[in-house]
Amino acid sequence: MEHAEIVAEMDRIVSAARAEQIHLRVIGGLAVHYHSQRVRGHEFGRDYADIDFVVRKHDRRKLELFFKNFGYVGDRNFNLVNGDRRLLYIHPLTGRHIDIFVGDFEMCHKLPLRDRLDAHPVTVPLAELLLSKTQIIQLNRKDALDLIALLLDNELSFHDETRINLDRILRLCKRDWGLYKTTSINLKRLEDILLHDNPGLSEEDTKIVLSRIGHLRKALQSMPTGILWKARDRVGTRLRWYTEVEEIER
Repeated sequence: MEHAEIVAEMDRIVSAARAEQIHLRVIGGLAVHYHSQRVRGHEFGRDYADIDFVVRKHDRRKLELFFKNFGYVGDRNFNLVNGDRRLLYIHPLTGRHIDIFVGDFEMCHKLPLRDRLDAHPVTVPLAELLLSKTQIIQLNRKDALDLIALLLDNELSFHDETRINLDRILRLCKRDWGLYKTTSINLKRLEDILLHDNPGLSEEDTKIVLSRIGHLRKALQSMPTGILWKARDRVGTRLRWYTEVEEIER
């Protein structure tokens, strides 16, 4: 599919899910595209290979028939083994993949989402969308550009409505030292990219993103933490703090 076609496909699926009262929300690059005018304007434009979603656990069994109506077929072996937390559907004509996280988003770190899918009608909330990128141990340039676009076009605040909920980010990082650590590492990586390998932002836009990264880093460094969190912090990276993620064979 061309860029416009996969965006249209995403819109059709989300609209149909809403009509059938299936809580299906977009995550990943297309969710960033939805919330970033810069991506829409192609300053950070890129191809989107797949469509990624999160679904409520109790809606999982509705998906086989739902995606069949769009021409997608479930990956039988993958879904049998992983279906309680992740599902994969493939369109046999286009080769398009639909990757679905069930209940929560779980890769290098776990982001609880089961009670958060009503915050936005199309995508996961902006706070979790940002964390779904900052939780990546091997952050590649594509994901770094997604984060930069997200931070450029969306302000930090303390609520979900059209903003990145800083309170939610802090709450999750206070609960999970590993998520805090990986997020902190990746925010520093973003700073380095902007300062030494700028992807084409104007001076003004670079300042906006750096300011938001700085604000977020400062908030993470100064947040109050408990005894167990501090004990884990003393151990630091001598003990692995993330889950190794296996690539899905496609």
